[in-house]
Amino acid sequence: MTNYQIADSFSLLAKLLDIHGENSFKSKSYAITAFNIEKLPMQLSETPREKIAGIKGIGASSAQKITELLDTGKLSALEEIISKTPPGVIEMLNIKGIGPKKINSIWKEMEIETVGELLYACKENRLKFFKGFGEKTQQAVADTIEFYQKNQGSHLYRNAEILVAPTQSFLEKIFPGKRVALTGNFLRQLETIDDLQFVVEMPVDEVEKTLAEVDGFTFKKKQDNRLYYSTTAGVDLTLIAATPSTFISTVLHSSSSPEFAEALQNLACFHDDHADDAAFFTAANLPFIPAYLREDASLLTPGANDLLANHIQHGDIKGIIHSHSNWSDGNNTIEEMAKAAISRGLEYLVVSDHSKSAFYAQGLNEEKIQAQHIYIDELNEQFSPFRIFKSIESDILNDGSLDYADDVLATFDLVIASVHSNLKMTEEKAMARLLKAIENPYTTILGHMTGRLLLSRKGYPVDHKKIIDACAANHVVIELNAHPNRLDMDWREIRYALDKNVLISIDPDSHYTEGLDDTRYGIMVAQKAMLPKEKNLSSFSLAEFETFITERKKMKGI
Repeated sequence: MTNYQIADSFSLLAKLLDIHGENSFKSKSYAITAFNIEKLPMQLSETPREKIAGIKGIGASSAQKITELLDTGKLSALEEIISKTPPGVIEMLNIKGIGPKKINSIWKEMEIETVGELLYACKENRLKFFKGFGEKTQQAVADTIEFYQKNQGSHLYRNAEILVAPTQSFLEKIFPGKRVALTGNFLRQLETIDDLQFVVEMPVDEVEKTLAEVDGFTFKKKQDNRLYYSTTAGVDLTLIAATPSTFISTVLHSSSSPEFAEALQNLACFHDDHADDAAFFTAANLPFIPAYLREDASLLTPGANDLLANHIQHGDIKGIIHSHSNWSDGNNTIEEMAKAAISRGLEYLVVSDHSKSAFYAQGLNEEKIQAQHIYIDELNEQFSPFRIFKSIESDILNDGSLDYADDVLATFDLVIASVHSNLKMTEEKAMARLLKAIENPYTTILGHMTGRLLLSRKGYPVDHKKIIDACAANHVVIELNAHPNRLDMDWREIRYALDKNVLISIDPDSHYTEGLDDTRYGIMVAQKAMLPKEKNLSSFSLAEFETFITERKKMKGI
């Protein structure tokens, strides 16, 4: 059991205590314990049980519960309170905008026990009459529930990823001697995954019979050569049966967008037998098209060769742009982040801690900025030729201005401008706010363009083309935030940015050393847009990056 799993149990226990209106001191204690566990540098599972109580931030009572979790996999206090809580009330914790205290009111005062009932109450205008709510809150809750319900059963790419290899290995074991190939939206590198799909070289009835004798798979339905299952792992599984002669064509078809799949079927060689998908494209007199590019049917023409040959790969990242340290809300010191970047063979690190308006994230005031810059200068002497750049993730304030006076902004090598507050905006308001920030001469990079959180929060509405046009006019780079919960900007908008000669920056937005590796998710998204490495700022070498910063400052007169 990992620290994150243990912390989740304590966090849930704290929330449920609040929902039940129990002792607030106890619930806060468990919430603080969860926070402290997440920040531990070592795994509790590898710590001697007798030493857990001595860890700073973990009391004797919590240590006892941690030991119980590690030894039994369960927490009796949590199980007890769960048994007293309607499942629908617990599910409400997934609805952003209503915390445990509001859920207590919804349950105890309104006598609502399911998310569906809550949505109905919103539609009936019943929420706004209760203390702590109101018309705007009611509408926000309704919108969030509808978005939540729409995305039930979907998973972030990262969360589905950990199940792919063990699932394929298991299928190969139960179908010995038969080909099993990963396919579907995961192979296409889409941001969210509804199910894991595999093509199995076996008649559909035999596949169904084999799975019927295996634990952990619940049959849902059969449709032609497809079998649909739910699994104990939480991610649905779709198995597509194929014959030896149709195996490759089935893989190709099921790993393509509907438009691309239809175009494939019109190729003369589609129904022929092929050794693998590379052999298929050779037979079609086409360059190989990987699954992540099987979206636009126009790629099935000889004129697409240059695009196919020149898009970013995982080895093309030279530095980390947009990282946080423990000066704001990061877990690690700048030194630790730099060492982690060096160990990954990178040439530079851009430290972009939060600005002062982000009080919830310990945003840096002017005094802390000066101290951080002195510290970075010291580290740069130590780590040369590796370089740490001075940056800030400046909040775009409600009126579109940045978070500091110009003389403070001028002290940074570059500024990432992002929206973090007042996210519920009309398109008119969002556009006015973003455009003003883009026009600010100190804005180097526009951070996570829409503020979306995949499967959790829709982004604020924007006119992507107008934003891109403004970035082109003001020489502002657009971030592709690589955090797997964001992946913002959307890959579907990158092509227009490239047409307008706007640079993209694939940035991990890392808050701890391991988060540097999230860059790979941004690369996977960028590949779908066929982003050339030359158009990605974090693919610039150190010398190129330094030149970019110098020339841009000269251009802006700062």
